[in-house]
Amino acid sequence: MEYLDYYDENDNLLGYETREAVHEKGLWHRTLHCWLYDEQGRVFFQIRKDSNNTFYTTASGHVLHGESLTDAFKREIKEEIGLDLKMSEATLVDVVTWKAEKIKNGRPWIDHAKAHVYVDLFNGSYKDFKFDGNEVGGLALVDAEEALNLFTTMSGEIKATLILDNGEIKEEMVNPSNFLKMEHETLIDKYGDVLRKVIELKNK
Repeated sequence: MEYLDYYDENDNLLGYETREAVHEKGLWHRTLHCWLYDEQGRVFFQIRKDSNNTFYTTASGHVLHGESLTDAFKREIKEEIGLDLKMSEATLVDVVTWKAEKIKNGRPWIDHAKAHVYVDLFNGSYKDFKFDGNEVGGLALVDAEEALNLFTTMSGEIKATLILDNGEIKEEMVNPSNFLKMEHETLIDKYGDVLRKVIELKNK
């Protein structure tokens, strides 16, 4: 069973509960979003098997009970895409306050999280990736400036390089419907800050 620490809205630790209880009660907890980009200013989106293969954060998840942000960063990246990376080499983009509510499996699901969002430069080979076959279908690599324009206009297509879990690498044209978001979100609000940070770091 998975346990999460929970906090008040000012990030003061209050205790810990099961993951299910945290979401049923809407308790504040921590998540971590880890984004990789390359020297050309292209961003790696994860292909999510559980969301019709739409594209999401390179690697992300909950910070577990008693776990530091540093340890969670290392664990999530290792579990989902098989890399050994250190948070000390990454750049913090923002700590985002996240609120969402829905009915999941007939029960209330309330997500109150502080998402710690990082970007990190990837200089390795595509062969370095080892995907979690239960969750991850691969990665989609897109140009940050092209993606930012796509999410701003919400029209047209951009080129993506798909690095698939079966070892295949191919290019495909993608549009806004390929990227994961909740009903109340926009793509520019969800991914814009990360894309802008990657563009800034590339141009330094």
